[in-house]
This record gives sequence, C-alpha cells and structure tokens, in this order.
Amino acid sequence: MSLTLALRGGDPSRVSTPLLAVALHSGGVFPRVLAALDKAYGGVLSRAVAQADFKGVRDESLLFIGSGRGPSRVLLVGLGENEDTYAAVTRAATLAGRKGNAMGVRKMAFWAPQLSGDTVEAAAFGLSRGSWDFMDYKTQPPAKDRPRPLVEAVVVATDARGSQASFAAGVALGEGQRIARRLQQLPGNVCTPEHFARTAREIGKRHKLRVSVMGRRDLKRLKMGSFLAVAQGTPQDPKLIVIEYRGGRRGDAPVALVGKGLCFDSGGISIKPAQGMELMKYDMSGAAGVLGAMDAIARMKLRVNVVGLIGSTTNMPSGTAMNPGDVVTAMNGKTIEILNTDAEGRLVLADVLAYSARFKPAAIIDAATLTGACVVALGNTATGVMGNDQSLVDEVLSAAKRGGEPGWPLPMWDEYRELIKGDIADIKNTGGRGAGTITAALFLAEFVPAGVPWVHLDIAGTAYSESDLVVIPKGPTGTPVRTFVEFVRGRAR
Repeated sequence: MSLTLALRGGDPSRVSTPLLAVALHSGGVFPRVLAALDKAYGGVLSRAVAQADFKGVRDESLLFIGSGRGPSRVLLVGLGENEDTYAAVTRAATLAGRKGNAMGVRKMAFWAPQLSGDTVEAAAFGLSRGSWDFMDYKTQPPAKDRPRPLVEAVVVATDARGSQASFAAGVALGEGQRIARRLQQLPGNVCTPEHFARTAREIGKRHKLRVSVMGRRDLKRLKMGSFLAVAQGTPQDPKLIVIEYRGGRRGDAPVALVGKGLCFDSGGISIKPAQGMELMKYDMSGAAGVLGAMDAIARMKLRVNVVGLIGSTTNMPSGTAMNPGDVVTAMNGKTIEILNTDAEGRLVLADVLAYSARFKPAAIIDAATLTGACVVALGNTATGVMGNDQSLVDEVLSAAKRGGEPGWPLPMWDEYRELIKGDIADIKNTGGRGAGTITAALFLAEFVPAGVPWVHLDIAGTAYSESDLVVIPKGPTGTPVRTFVEFVRGRAR
C-alpha cells in the first residue's frame, strides 16, 4: 500500500488527525510549545514526562486517547540521547509509522522539536519506512474486520516553507527504499529476471530514463562466459539490465552502481542445505538496491550522471548446470576455475563489472549478498566495505553512515590474493573458508576496468533480517539504497 505524505506548519494541537506522534528527547522536560496540546489532554502528557512514566529513551512509546478537538490520539515516541538528530528523528518516525500502521488509522501526523531542513527529510523518510507493509499473499478477513492500512501522513514542521526541498528528498528516499523492499520480499517465482527488467522499464518510463535489457543471446554475443555459466542451469532467460540517469553535465563520467540480482540461489550443483534455503530469494538485494536508488536519484533530480547495472538470473542444479571444476572465460578474457558453484554471485558480477567499462565511469560501487563469511565477521549490523582506492572507500563509508547503513572496512592485501590463484586457469572462484569475504572482493577486483576507483559492498548480513528489529519487521531492510543515494548526493554537492 502506498503512503501519501504532506508537509505543514503550525501548532500540532490544531492538527485534526486520528493519531499525532510526538517525538521527545530524554531528560524529563516537556516542551513549552506543546502547552496547548497538553491542555487539550488535561495535562496528562506533561505529567507523564514529569513522573517518568515516559522517559523519552530510544524506541519508547506511550499512547494517550483524547477527546474533543485536535488529535484523537497522541503517541509519545522517544528520541533518546543520540547526538545524531537526523538518525534519532529517522528512527522515531519509523517507529511511529509502524505503530500507526498497526493501529489501523488511515491518517496520522508526526511532530518533533525544531523540525526543519534535514530533520524534515528524516521524518518523511522514517514515516515511509515504518508504514511499509507486505500483505500481497495473505488472505484478508471480511471488509468489516479488515485492519485499515496507513495511507496518509503529515509532517508538522517548525519551518514548513523553508523545508520543502528536504521534505521532497525524504519522500524520494522513502519511495526508492519501498521499491527495493518490495522486490526483496517478493517470492522467487514472482521476482524473476524478467520481473526485474519490467520494474527497470517502469522506473525508466516514470522518469524518462534510458533502459536497456539484454538476454541470453546478447550475453553470448558479448562473450560473458562467467555470467552465462551461472545461467546455464536455469530455463529462465538471464538479464543484463542497464538504466541510465543523465542529471549531470553532458560528457561527465557517470557513477556506476552495480547490483547482484540472483533471484534465487540454490547453490547449484554445490547445493545449499535445505534449512534456510527459502531466504535465498533475498540474493537479489544488491540489484533491488540499484533500482530503488535509481528511482530516488531521479526523483531528487541530482546533478550527477549515474548508470545502474544489474546482472540477474537464478542458480539452479540441473543437467545443464555448471559443475565444480569447470573453466569459463569472462568478458575481459580472464579464465576462471569454478571450484564451488555456490560462489556464483561473483561470477555474474565479474562480467557486469567488465561491461561497465564502456561507460567510462568515474567510480564504481557494487553491492551483493555475496558471502556468509561477512555475516560471521560483522553479524547483521555492518556491511563489509572493500575497494581499490582508499579515498573512495572513505567516501562510501561516510555515505553509508549518513544513510544509516553503517559499513566496516576490510583489508585487501596482496597476501590474500594468493588464495584465489588458479591451478589450471587464471583465477579460482573461491579461496576457501578463511578470509572468504576478502577473497571474494579480490576476485571481483580482477574484473574492474583498469584505472577506475571501485568499492564493493558485501550486504549479506544487512540486506534482510531474520528477526524483528523494533522499527523494521523481520524481512527486507532496503539496504543499500541509502548508501547508494547518499554517495551520489555527496558527489552532487
């Protein structure tokens, strides 16, 4: 269900809405600007703060039911003591949106102290993120018993007139992440490579972007033997998808965003264990992030040229599937010895990275749910970040922090490269269990166009969650949409 967002100023006590979420810092001081609202509620709001019934800590909430004019309900939400106001408002608005959606109110409003500029963006994005839900395949109860989804939300700002641009950016970020999360959540029999191509075309049509889609015949013509090796075990037509945004000056080198789009990964002949294999529908999260970011970038009209590239297929065991021990030749001429068919994402990305050379990119950032080793190393909190250019790595880490998708750098020392030297070919597609995230990145580095700064994001632990994260339910997180957009936005400033 889509969410319509609006921006307004004025006294929050005068907002006629079924639910007003009020975000407050910890510290026990009730804001004077809410005196009229507090009076309308008989002073119960300020008493709750004064008596520490509501402390304002992160993720805390307390609901009040009112009567008469103004908001029908007030939901106090804690901002905590976070010095990062943008992050605190984003989280509080996300929690408010999620609770509003669960309560069955069709409309709500959100207020926080000194809400203007960047924090208005944070509020709009947070409300969109929190209200997102996926009910496509659940049988609904009769209409009279059916919960009403949240469809409208208002950000009540201190400076509404001066925050229009920030509000629009927040809406764009929310819409982009919704695209990514929906793609992630769809089952593999629906979110196929063809569905990815169709979604890219829809984004292209909406924003007048150039979209190119290439199938198996085109990949053969391009001599993408590495990508085709993964696709040879499935009857579904693989897709190389290119979506181009031209917001910068004519002739300026674009930023290339590259995503792994494995719509389902069984592991192939090196088949995965049955337990948890259903989660491998999320193996296309990098590609979902590219499409979500491209939509947001186009909505924000950023003055940068950007090209999104996606390699999409499925990795299946069959009579035609690649085998351990096979040798294939990638687009750039390098030969690859396939030791493990479950190390397939890097085979797809190898050819997509090589293909990106024709756009002469200023920088390349790829994202992939690439290695279980990254989950072991960093858990589900941080994305693994590696690259061939330290200044670009630092730039991406800064963008990831701004976007609330923190990353952590891992070394790419030459000593690790020895682990993937081929026995009968140029390179092996796995270096074994040790340093698996690093050797996977080093494998990709072999296919990055010469002289181009490049960063790899391993989002295996951050693209989706197997448990409820309070503000985000179990399932897709939308990572790395924000990292991609914040990086491009940083280049536009």
